Parts: sequence; structure tokens; C-alpha cells
Amino acid sequence: MKIGVTSQNLRTITGHASKARSFLMYEWTAEQAVQTVEPLELSMEMSIHAWDKRGDHPLLALDYLITGPCGKSFINQMKQYGVKVRTTDETDPLLAVQQLVAAVVPWAAKPVRGA
Repeated sequence: MKIGVTSQNLRTITGHASKARSFLMYEWTAEQAVQTVEPLELSMEMSIHAWDKRGDHPLLALDYLITGPCGKSFINQMKQYGVKVRTTDETDPLLAVQQLVAAVVPWAAKPVRGA
């Protein structure tokens, strides 16, 4: 499972996902705990808000996107591409990812590594 987290400062979860350009990226498989992967930095033109919908977009490879507050239109737009958006009040990205995995696959929740 590929999970992205909006994080303009690359430390905490931020909102306004459609205009976000910085994302912390994680992967999870049934065989291992949540793994941190390289952050994703988008150009202004590649924010979902500005994207012209031509070609591939790296966020569309995600299974889930965790963000702070965002609009319903963004959630619906991402849903059309198969990306599930989860909003949260949590500010710690690793904790939010771990909580998501525990909710989606409760039997597989493992401690977070890679902090």
C-alpha cells in the first residue's frame, strides 16, 4: 500500500491538499512495518489544483492520501483516480500513517519504523 501525507514543511501534516507541493511518502506491506520513502516535491504546475491532467501524475499512484482540512471536490477528484483521501487532525505523519494502516488492516498493525 502506498500512502502520501501532505506536509509543506516535511515535518507535520498540513492541509489544502489540492495546492500542496510537498508530500511525505510511505509504503506498507503485510510482510513489514510502515516504511518511509523519499519525500515527493512537486512543481507549482503539478499541484493537483494547477495540473492540466495531461500525462501521469505521481499522486495518482497512491492508495491513500492523508491530509489536514481539504475540500470535498478534492476528495471526489482523487476518488475518480482511485486514491482514497483521509483527513485528520493529527499532526504527526508517522502516527497518522500507522493509524490508517491499523484501521484499514487491523490485524497487520505494526510499530512504525524509519522515523
